[in-house]
Amino acid sequence: MIDLPRLGFGAAPIGNLFTAVGDDEARASIDAAWEAGVRLYDTAPHYGLGLSERRLGSALAGRSGYVLSTKVGRVLVPSTAGGRDDQGFDVPADHRRVWDFSRDGVLRSLEDSLVRLGLPSIDIALIHDPDDHADQALTEAYPALAELRAQGVVKAIGVGMNQWELPARFVRETDIDVVMLAGRYTLLDRSGLPLLDACAERGVRVLAAGVFNSGLLATDEPSGTYDYQPAPGSLLARARRIAGVCARHGVTLPQAALAFPLRHPAVASLVVGARSGPEVHRNAALLATPVPPALWADLESEHLI
Repeated sequence: MIDLPRLGFGAAPIGNLFTAVGDDEARASIDAAWEAGVRLYDTAPHYGLGLSERRLGSALAGRSGYVLSTKVGRVLVPSTAGGRDDQGFDVPADHRRVWDFSRDGVLRSLEDSLVRLGLPSIDIALIHDPDDHADQALTEAYPALAELRAQGVVKAIGVGMNQWELPARFVRETDIDVVMLAGRYTLLDRSGLPLLDACAERGVRVLAAGVFNSGLLATDEPSGTYDYQPAPGSLLARARRIAGVCARHGVTLPQAALAFPLRHPAVASLVVGARSGPEVHRNAALLATPVPPALWADLESEHLI
């Protein structure tokens, strides 16, 4: 069984998610994570049309003792259309994403990822966002990854999504090792609890991502976006109520947001994105600071969790 570190570095931001990050700043973020003891790193071809993988692989070259995950499901194909990427990353559209959960697509995706990473292997391969491709992902992508695991090419396999229902099918119908669940088990959204309970029952470990719900829980004073959209007023009000209870216990909202998912026995790791060294150090320090049990009792008594 693969050892999963408690805190992971999510590499979507260094793929220029929403806004550009310079090469030096991206490298500084990864170096800061390493210095903070982070040994789990997650990326994907989708992130910046491969930019995230290239930057992460370059920074990890020559290092050892880490766990690296990437994803399959989107094959990158060269494009001459020009312009900029239209899927949230500030990069040139020099490739296009092609959905492909076939056996050949999975093998090609991983081969291409290793070239971009410049590394000999990865540890975890995740089926990425198969929302509209469930049958092919279950009947073709999963068996391909299971074969690679049996051969020792990868150490663990799973699925990574921002919904909980389809991952629950994988837990019931396959022999995956891990699930990456983004944004569905947080202080504001606990809809993924049935999946986590199923994972605990089956021995599938959860990588909790999106714990800030894209921004609303990332600052001491709640503001910004929820799931990458302007936060609805009702959720903003609830986040402020949670922040108020946290303040009474000397805890910040992002500190509580990081601690909350780890209360569930199925959650092995948090995967937190960062685009700068200071963000990395802040998150590591917050996670290392204990949260008093009385906070959770008060939040429960006020029906906020």
